[in-house]
Parts: sequence; C-alpha cells; structure tokens
Amino acid sequence: MIAIIDYKAGNLASVVKAVRFLGAHSAVVTQSPQDLLRARKILLPGVGHFRSTDLLHQLGLTAAIRQAIASGIPFLGICVGLQWLYQGSTEAPQTPGLGYFSGQCQRFPAVLAGERIKSPHVGWNSLESIRPGSRLLSGVPSGSYVYFTHSWRAPLSQDTAAQTHYAGAFTAAVERGNVMGVQFHPEKSAETGLQVLKNFLTL
Repeated sequence: MIAIIDYKAGNLASVVKAVRFLGAHSAVVTQSPQDLLRARKILLPGVGHFRSTDLLHQLGLTAAIRQAIASGIPFLGICVGLQWLYQGSTEAPQTPGLGYFSGQCQRFPAVLAGERIKSPHVGWNSLESIRPGSRLLSGVPSGSYVYFTHSWRAPLSQDTAAQTHYAGAFTAAVERGNVMGVQFHPEKSAETGLQVLKNFLTL
C-alpha cells in the first residue's frame, strides 16, 4: 500500500492521479496512523499554510511517521510536506516541524539588492547542482525544469539533493536515507516530475 496523508492541506487529487498513472494502484488517502505503519511508501503532500501541519500531531500521525521512518519506510514530503521535515517555519513559529532535517524555513525577502522580490515564487524553474547518487533524482539532469508555488523556502544543507535559485539559492530537493522531500510539485512538473515520483515509488 502507498499511503498519501490527508491533513486538509494537500493537492491530493493530482498526487493520487500521478502515482496511479505510474502503476501504484494501491495508493490510498488516509488519516490513519495504522495505515502508515502498514504502508510500503508514505507521501505527505501540502499546499497552503505551515500551521495546517498541526493536524498531523492531533491525529497521532507525527508519532506514526517517526516510527515508520525509523523502520525504513520511504517517506516523501511535497511542498509544505518538505518544509515540515525541518525544525519549523517562520510562517507559523509555534508549530513545530518533524525536525528530521536541521534549520528553519524562511520567507523570501521582500527586497534583495535593491530589487523588489515577487512572492510567492510561482512557475517553472530549474533544478541545479543535483547531488551525485541521489536516488530521488536519478535520471534527472541538472537544469531540468519543475513547477513551484511557494513563499517560504528551506535552507541549503549537506542533505540538499538539488537547489533552485530565486532571490538566492534554496533547497529544491532534500534527501537522507529513506526520507526525502521536494519543494516543487512533481505531480505538476510533466515528465521530470513523473520521473521523480517513479524513482520514489520504485525504491
């Protein structure tokens, strides 16, 4: 079973359609901790405010996610789902993230080098400096374009698998062991996005 977590903030229909197109017909949308512990893979989509992740704790999903990750189940966070893997976000300072990756997600600056920065960052942008050996981005060439829509960004770190430049560099994909995340929307990123999802589903 492929578990796609519903915490009322995900682009669920498009994600389900994409993974089923790739042959994962066992994909289910769930709010059940028990489902997560039975799953072969777990996806955490996300669109909207970081505060929406409070529901993960309220439903008992955070503890189940920690247990699933510790047991080696592959986990993929998308957009806000990636941001939640960090310690938190300035968008909702009282809402903790999972803390699997260090650092806080920050909003794009309003002004940089005297130039006004448009936020949210919406549209197609390229993946750069793809880390050799990344399983999530296998077969994805550096410079490939993917679709973004976000106002907050994750910092660069040793776990960054690819970066994108918009008002500076930020983490576009993160990966350590069986835990991965993408700031872009693979379900909206044409062939490159499907390759990323296929890589995850075939881990």
